[in-house]
Amino acid sequence: MTTDTATDPRTDAVAGLEEGARPLPGDERMWTARLRGYLIKILPPGKLLPDRQPSYVASWVYVFGVITLAALTIIILTGTVLVLKGPSWWHVSSFGLFVNSMHLWSVETFFFFMVLHLWGKFFMAAWRGRRKLTWMTGVICFLISIAAAFTGYLSQQNFDSQWISTQAKDGLNSTGVGAFFNVLNFGQMLIWHVLLLPVGVVVLVALHLLMVRHRGVVRPLPAKKTARHSPGATAARPATQAATVETATGAPAEAGPR
Repeated sequence: MTTDTATDPRTDAVAGLEEGARPLPGDERMWTARLRGYLIKILPPGKLLPDRQPSYVASWVYVFGVITLAALTIIILTGTVLVLKGPSWWHVSSFGLFVNSMHLWSVETFFFFMVLHLWGKFFMAAWRGRRKLTWMTGVICFLISIAAAFTGYLSQQNFDSQWISTQAKDGLNSTGVGAFFNVLNFGQMLIWHVLLLPVGVVVLVALHLLMVRHRGVVRPLPAKKTARHSPGATAARPATQAATVETATGAPAEAGPR
């Protein structure tokens, strides 16, 4: 008589993926096989795309992080259109002004909710449990985003960008940075804004998400239990304990101190 044992289909699927990732006999020392095995070990499919999350993930702090990612997506899409069309398009065309406004307000949304997410995770001590790198990638991403926004203001090709660049020139030159970072050079600022800094932001965001999937979401801080005592409750406690002991031994319980 045979007995069928029920198995979880998700477990079978993960086992099938891991089985398919194993190298063929004799190929274990190849760098591709070792890299594939390392990636499967640190980030298995169950962690990369989990089906369920702990209950404490249902928090506004993580909603702020998701809104930040959504705003970053809109920034990249609208920024790509603006780069392809050029300054004359977004200053003259009505649709260009609309796309430029979407780019601006998505940047405002990005910074607003990123700050809320960072402050929330700061007060939650999100670096606990070997999550220091996860926290640092978020902080460094925020700092690089400030530089990206600054170069974006310098790339507007209007009077605002001219005033900002001339005011920033003296401050940067006083520190010696102006020799490498010329805010009056439109071409240099445009390359920083549309290529170098956005690539850094996207790479750090990707690393941040992978580390969150690898380490998991940090647990909330334990609640502090504070005992509040009043003079009446302190005096009544020994009587209550004595009544409990006498009742357990069969003697009549006392109602209070004599």
